[in-house]
Amino acid sequence: MTSADVARLMKDTSIIRNRLKIAGTIKNAQAFLNVQKEFGSFEKYLWQWVRNKPIIHSHKQSSDIGATSKESDALSKDLKKRGMTFVGSTIIYAFMQGAGLVNDHLISCFRYREIQKLK
Repeated sequence: MTSADVARLMKDTSIIRNRLKIAGTIKNAQAFLNVQKEFGSFEKYLWQWVRNKPIIHSHKQSSDIGATSKESDALSKDLKKRGMTFVGSTIIYAFMQGAGLVNDHLISCFRYREIQKLK
């Protein structure tokens, strides 16, 4: 992307108009493509951090759920080494939960049981 593209994005009211976040998104996209090229897919790269199977916790209450893990710490550190920004361990842990790498549903939640069946 050119500086003209960044200037146009800074005027786009449908996005967060923070120059650092826009620059970070561009930088992250470049790093993402490099990871895809190196590993064959971003998916392969991600799943290696959890030994190719979801981490399933057995939390009984919300207060048992952490905000980071040793895996999110390591993944965050590696993504930063590869040039990504805005990829701290807490953000990465939330991503891992959303992408299905970590199951932090409470054991009383219907989704916990559904996900258990996928094993």
